[in-house]
Amino acid sequence: MGRVTERRRVIRVRDGVVGTRPDTLVAEEPLEIRLNGRPLAITMRTPGDDFALAAGFLVSEGVLGSADELANIVYCAGATEDGSNTYNVVDVKLAPGVPVPDITLERNVYTTSSCGLCGKASLDAVRTTARWRLDEPADEYTPVRITPETLTDLPERLRAAQRVFDRTGGLHAAALFTPEGELLDIREDVGRHNAVDKLVGRAVQQGSLPLSGAVLLVSGRASFELAQKAVMAGIPVLAAVSAPSSLAVDLANEAGLTLVGFLRGTSMNVYAGEHRLALPTAVGGA
Repeated sequence: MGRVTERRRVIRVRDGVVGTRPDTLVAEEPLEIRLNGRPLAITMRTPGDDFALAAGFLVSEGVLGSADELANIVYCAGATEDGSNTYNVVDVKLAPGVPVPDITLERNVYTTSSCGLCGKASLDAVRTTARWRLDEPADEYTPVRITPETLTDLPERLRAAQRVFDRTGGLHAAALFTPEGELLDIREDVGRHNAVDKLVGRAVQQGSLPLSGAVLLVSGRASFELAQKAVMAGIPVLAAVSAPSSLAVDLANEAGLTLVGFLRGTSMNVYAGEHRLALPTAVGGA
């Protein structure tokens, strides 16, 4: 099985001095996801948590929503001409009676580690396939509410938990927190959307969907695709250390998602869903 990191020889130049040294790089390998034996998608990912990645991907596509809809996930043997297993192909088996989506050539996609979706059709697709409403509280007595002070603490907690990033500097991370700031889970991957899929996939495997009491923090920007994944998993709050896209903001407003960007230091921008934040009274604006 592929490793999370690999070593490569590099030429290092520091203050005019040239030398050679080994460098630790994050591994990137393709993962083909099959559904009931038929190819569905290929994504470039960091090896590890592949079953969770596949399950989370299917949650975001509206195929899975609970553990009882999933029969099993296996690596495919004989993935190469010589019959060896590369551990780069997984097959997801749905439980009996779970509808299998129509897999066409148009749907059979190649997903890069930084891809996204766009357009009104994508907004409509999320609205029609999402299984949970984000305006419903985690339980009838406890709607999600988080303070700005708790939010601003989360990036440092995320960074402290990134084990592989410390060795490579080349991984995105996604983490789930409680509204009180307790770290629930964290995953790293070369693709930010893969890191989120791994989180969501672990949750569906554990029977924890919808994640209606969780806050999702991502280490990069908040694309439409990440907002989509939050909505499809029932996550009410998405925060990012960088900027959101315009379509992510559109989706957040339409779905009732709280979307926070530029979460750095003691500052943040709230783009949607401010009702979940205990904000001080506004004193003015541009």
